[in-house]
Amino acid sequence: MLQIVEIGTQEAEDFLSKLMARGKLTDEGILKTVRRTLSDVQSEGDKAVVRYTRKLDAPRISAKELKVSREEFGEAYLEVPSEFIDAITHARTNIEKFHEKQLRTSWMSAEPNGVLLGHLIRPLKRVGVCVPAISQLLVSSLLMNVIPATVAGVEEIAVCIPPMRNRDINPYMLVAAAECGIQEIYKCGGAQAVAAMAYGTKTIPSVDKIVGPGNLYVQFAKKEVYGHVDIDKLAGPSEILVIADNTADPDYVAADLISQAEHGPECAAILITPSLGFAEQVKSAIEVQGESLPRRDELTQAFANFGAAFITSNLSEAFTLANEIAPEHLELHIENPFDWLGDVHNAGAVLIGPYSPEAVGDYIAGPNHVLPTGTAARYASPLSVDDFLKKSSLISYTKAALEEVTPSVVKLAEVEGLEGHAAAMKIRFEED
Repeated sequence: MLQIVEIGTQEAEDFLSKLMARGKLTDEGILKTVRRTLSDVQSEGDKAVVRYTRKLDAPRISAKELKVSREEFGEAYLEVPSEFIDAITHARTNIEKFHEKQLRTSWMSAEPNGVLLGHLIRPLKRVGVCVPAISQLLVSSLLMNVIPATVAGVEEIAVCIPPMRNRDINPYMLVAAAECGIQEIYKCGGAQAVAAMAYGTKTIPSVDKIVGPGNLYVQFAKKEVYGHVDIDKLAGPSEILVIADNTADPDYVAADLISQAEHGPECAAILITPSLGFAEQVKSAIEVQGESLPRRDELTQAFANFGAAFITSNLSEAFTLANEIAPEHLELHIENPFDWLGDVHNAGAVLIGPYSPEAVGDYIAGPNHVLPTGTAARYASPLSVDDFLKKSSLISYTKAALEEVTPSVVKLAEVEGLEGHAAAMKIRFEED
């Protein structure tokens, strides 16, 4: 399954070029479809949302069924085991505790001349969350998107989830949402859900920001409505990169590479190691472990498309390559991994040591698993409480303080040809 390539070869360069190009929003056909969907929902509202949901998800759904009822939440609790609720509680507690440490407060500082400067920090009023539910049941994505919003103090959180063919939402999703305090859920997904949350319909009020994962249709739609509302980020296929040396356990590394590859054929699973022998051990372990997994077809395709082991001269070269790839998840299976943290510059999440698998970060550790993908870790960060806060600058000058800076403001305004700005300063001191 795993191809082994030596860094510096043409084979390695070709693979890196293919890796960097994956997941980009370049499909004109999808863009055309998305724009038509957005236009239809903007002009027709619920009617268009229902039409697209009938076509793609639940053939018999009606407008009055779009919003999940209180009774449906109650019925969902009857269908899930108590162990699931315990697991949700465990994950929610850890995620809340981590994100509470990110909270900011408004502040103001007093300068010696009487000037007051500061930041007024307020949560967004209303946020929309997209949670896909087609190929996989993404309960964890629901938690990771709604919990930082609730910690930030967002008043209203609306969640859109595609319904099953029988017009229901999976009960595990409803219970997970309810356990996080979410009661506003709509039965729609895809570009039509993004459009409904951006523009508003009779049933689905518009939001200030849209967050959450999704396929290319969702990502194109988020990109198109950006500016009308805010969005979190454009999410590409998932990816993991493991840096390992001879002290690592090849079975652990293989299992962690598989954990991302099973998401689908566009997902990347990369190993970087100075040891050819270790890479061969990992390749063999992947083939053995993959045989017994139910998503074997997805694994096979993902490793064929974007699975590789790069052989480097040393660990320093391994970190250089990892920073170039800028992975969503970076695992360090090396001796003394904390000594190498200073060499990590571009990564969404860094998982350190053999007992910190990507899976624990996905579900329960606490840090957010909504991470930059497709080299975006060069400039972007994980989803956080900050994504649901807005800041207003505070400025208060005394007359004496303003008089002190007036000559500089006037000169700068005159250089820019903005005489009105200069006059607004000078008028305050004409009588003096």
